[in-house]
Amino acid sequence: MKETRLFYTPDIESNHELPTEEAQHIVKVLRLKENDTIWLTDGKGNLYEASITLATPKHCTVKLQKKQHINKTWPSFFHLAVAPTKNMDRNEWMVEKATEIGIDRITFLDCIFSERHQIRTDRLEKISIAAMKQSHKMWKTQIDDITKFKDFATTEWNGQKFIAHCYDDADLSDSPIKKVPLQNILRKQTDAIVCIGPEGDFSIDEVRFAISQGFIPISLGKSRLRTETAAIVATHLLHLFSL
Repeated sequence: MKETRLFYTPDIESNHELPTEEAQHIVKVLRLKENDTIWLTDGKGNLYEASITLATPKHCTVKLQKKQHINKTWPSFFHLAVAPTKNMDRNEWMVEKATEIGIDRITFLDCIFSERHQIRTDRLEKISIAAMKQSHKMWKTQIDDITKFKDFATTEWNGQKFIAHCYDDADLSDSPIKKVPLQNILRKQTDAIVCIGPEGDFSIDEVRFAISQGFIPISLGKSRLRTETAAIVATHLLHLFSL
């Protein structure tokens, strides 16, 4: 699929008319016509080869020719929970790059030191879908709205749970668990959540609470990272050390 354009059609098996934005791009921008071949994904791991049966400025319908299920290139379910930055461009960049690398779910956290308490997930959904198509992935990233940190931390999870923070062990001397590099504690082929705090970090009470809920405190390296950079580093480490 090196030179193949991929289009997102979430309900293609029940509705053979493409979403309006995809139809307009196919007809008006790419100028494809009836009988041309295109490739579609439903974001659930399926790749479809289809031929165009109708191409008008507002409508594009197809006939499905082949279906292939494509497994993810990573072995587990990766969940990134991150406090959004005040600058929306940086949140959008983070979602785009995490999707390109490969992430199953992104949840935004409302923390004590958060700079942003609301976020437009519809815009982020579009960016994530575009990144999915550009990187030829067949699995759509789930984008969640903002959730209170303590509510998120108490949610049940069967895999490993991590919280990245910048405090020294001396600051958390009462904690029975010391901070370790993510790559040293990540189990292979195991589902994982990584929590990334806001620019001012999680509060020390939030870190203590997360540890009490079974989260393992981790380091993402020796450098102090911006929130969106830490999210991408965490995503990349999950891929590198879970295989």
